[in-house]
Amino acid sequence: MIKSINLQVLPLQKVLKAKHIAIPAEHGAWVFLFSPLLVGLAIGGLSRGSLPLLFALLAAFLIRQPLSIMVKVLSGRRQKKDLYPAVIWLIIYGVILIASLIALILLKYQFILYLAIPAIPVFIWHLWLVSKRAERRQMVIEIVAGGVLALAAPAAYWVGLERYAALGWLLWALTWLQVVGTILTAYLRLHQRQLRELLPRLNLLKMSAQALFFNTILFAAVVILAMMGWVPALLPLASLIQPLEVIWGTLHPAIKVSPVKIGIRQLVISSLFTLVFITTWLIG
Repeated sequence: MIKSINLQVLPLQKVLKAKHIAIPAEHGAWVFLFSPLLVGLAIGGLSRGSLPLLFALLAAFLIRQPLSIMVKVLSGRRQKKDLYPAVIWLIIYGVILIASLIALILLKYQFILYLAIPAIPVFIWHLWLVSKRAERRQMVIEIVAGGVLALAAPAAYWVGLERYAALGWLLWALTWLQVVGTILTAYLRLHQRQLRELLPRLNLLKMSAQALFFNTILFAAVVILAMMGWVPALLPLASLIQPLEVIWGTLHPAIKVSPVKIGIRQLVISSLFTLVFITTWLIG
């Protein structure tokens, strides 16, 4: 239920130091943006539109946090004092976003803006879940949101080329599917945390079946693409990292492992994937 709340003005210094309002709490989500973005920038190259695109993507990514805080305040989930800094940060990110979009339009990259259309319903869906106190552990919306963030790959690629190219969609698919594999692995590790004792390996393998199957199929698909000459011959090395991680995680279940440590490990794995992906693509 949305409540009527008066805006409690705070000193600007306190507003700017309110990192919990300015920065998303889900630190692992950063890699879902930067991995596709770096892939697109590395393969497409840099152009005069790359910098405003970077600012636009960052502002669009960050603006979710103050908006979520505002919804939480208005629905009674947070204190009233958080509303004013949330509004200020919303204005800051909004100005950066609008200025960046104007720059892209003036530079004749307006065709990139169509990629923002899928983000709108996903964003509304997320805010609705926040208002219902149901935003946590929602794998489906995390996967869908990952697909939206992965659009940074074709956006950066096309801006770098200064034209549209169909390969951008392949980069989007490959980076999004990697995100899906990462999410499935993370949920597997979180599920393993609930174990009270080490299970037989067959039982552990059954728990890992979904994550292992998806990541293995993705690796096989990239191998086929490489054999067909659609992607560089060594690119499957990047897609091999996640299934190997699932196998390791199956043999070493995350019993009593903190969610923070699980997130950090997945961040390292995703970063390694990004590095290997870019390197193997560039060396051809």
